[in-house]
Amino acid sequence: METRELGRSGISVSRIVLGCGNFGGVGSAPAFFGQGIPREEAPRIMDAAWELGITTFDTADAYGGGRSETWIGEWLAAKGPAVRDAITIETKTFNPMGEGEDRGLSRHRVRRQLETSLQRLGLERVPLYMAHAPDPDTPIEETLSAFDGLVRAGTVGAVGASNYSAEQLAEALEVAELEGLTRYEWAQNSFSLLDQEDAQTVFPVCHEHGLGYEAFGPLAGGWLTGRYRRDSEYPPGSRMTQRPDSYRRYETDATFDALEAFEREAFGRGVSMGGLALAWLLGVAEVTSIVVGPTSADQLEPVREALSFELSAEEHAHLGGLFP
Repeated sequence: METRELGRSGISVSRIVLGCGNFGGVGSAPAFFGQGIPREEAPRIMDAAWELGITTFDTADAYGGGRSETWIGEWLAAKGPAVRDAITIETKTFNPMGEGEDRGLSRHRVRRQLETSLQRLGLERVPLYMAHAPDPDTPIEETLSAFDGLVRAGTVGAVGASNYSAEQLAEALEVAELEGLTRYEWAQNSFSLLDQEDAQTVFPVCHEHGLGYEAFGPLAGGWLTGRYRRDSEYPPGSRMTQRPDSYRRYETDATFDALEAFEREAFGRGVSMGGLALAWLLGVAEVTSIVVGPTSADQLEPVREALSFELSAEEHAHLGGLFP
């Protein structure tokens, strides 16, 4: 699988990144810790990703209350040095590790959380480390100084920003330059056919400063797979029955019209909707890599499809224009 450098970090990631946010939970939500993907399925997913050529795994300290990092660490240890050295791990911090625990990006907390992440992962160094969200209670100078210390110490290779707006990202870059601190080398945000806002806001900042961009939520929580149908009940256990708030905006006739048109496009090409949605993302020049979060090994099949063909510029523009 093709790899690309993230910004000017000197570190390359696979075009498809395995998102491990549902290992032992549903993202960073404490209410779902212990649920999500069970322990026995996680290694099967990682095996399938490795066999597909995916060499970058994305996690966070709070995913599953630490279960995600722990299970990745166990898998790496079982595979041995050759595989461990070939896998690029990226993890994040900000969210609490449980109900009532602290959160944020203070200097002390960043250092503490990286130490515990390394212990769970069984690593001495993590190549890619991220702020999982902006911290309104901590000066950006303090956060960047903490990250700078970790990079200088060699325990982190490069740092990035997840869930940052264009304004927040630009401010962080300005402060890093003025203070001579390690800067964010990439943004990791939600981006898909149904969520193209960053193209007008964050992409220009990345282009101006030479940053990379990782797209998570490429299938919009299942909306781009055909899982949700007009006038039909949502499947039990789906995002719309667990954490629907981020996706309520899609519950419109215009969205269902677009999805039905997109389904016809996929059928005409003999691929799944998910495969076509990923192929479209691979054709977005500003996107360095795509974070996919399968809940079973079989759900990596759309990745195989997406890697098997390439959309023309005309096809790409047509598909992008289907969505409101």
